[in-house]
Amino acid sequence: MALDFEVSPDGIALITLNRPERLNAMDAEHYQWLSQAWCKVRDDANIRVAIITGAGQRAFTTGADIKSFLTAPPSLSDMWLTQRDQLLNRGLEVWKPVIAAVNGLCLGGGMTLLLATDIRIAATHASFSLAEVKRGVIPGNGGTQRVLDQLPYAIGMEMLLTGEAMDAQAAQRWGLVNRVVAPEDLLSTAYAYARKIAANAPLAVQAAKELALRARDVDLHTGLRIEAVINRMLMQTEDAKEGPAAFAEKRPPQFKGK
Repeated sequence: MALDFEVSPDGIALITLNRPERLNAMDAEHYQWLSQAWCKVRDDANIRVAIITGAGQRAFTTGADIKSFLTAPPSLSDMWLTQRDQLLNRGLEVWKPVIAAVNGLCLGGGMTLLLATDIRIAATHASFSLAEVKRGVIPGNGGTQRVLDQLPYAIGMEMLLTGEAMDAQAAQRWGLVNRVVAPEDLLSTAYAYARKIAANAPLAVQAAKELALRARDVDLHTGLRIEAVINRMLMQTEDAKEGPAAFAEKRPPQFKGK
């Protein structure tokens, strides 16, 4: 399988797109494997945060393998199989935080994947583009839907309409990525973020992510009410008792997600 999946003892899942000879591009089979990986992250209570990266130094992922998708597109009937092989950027609800470690080219479907992650670390040589218009199509899996939420209007439109690339420094300047680091520091930086997240109360982390994302779709008064209800629920958990106890006893908390 050209996709590696491993979980550390502290609950950090590492997903590696492992097809460097094809710039970690994915055909239908690879997308199925990636869907299965996201479901593992979603369903395994021992996983608290996930990191996704690409093998090698050349690419994070260039998304769909053009040779397999544009030359042999799926059947039109597949348009209505909306729940098959769901992905992070295609509607699968994964409330555990996801960190992208971008180790090179982040193009097309790689960019739409990036837009569905929560924290992004880029190597200095990384570059980002939505180049689909140069191939006669448009960005799928949320490319047109998320880019203006995450970039200023003119910058997002420039990416969509020209298909030109943005370098890592510009990506950080416009807030597309959190940090730009040397390639040799990429994974260690991603793991440092992941460990900080994994050390927090997992139910609270997942609730915070879900509420923040759902806030885009509801009015403020509704969002505030839902926030209050969820917080009341969390106050009944063991973790809500462990947090203050650990603080009072001057020790690291031992959260269990209960």
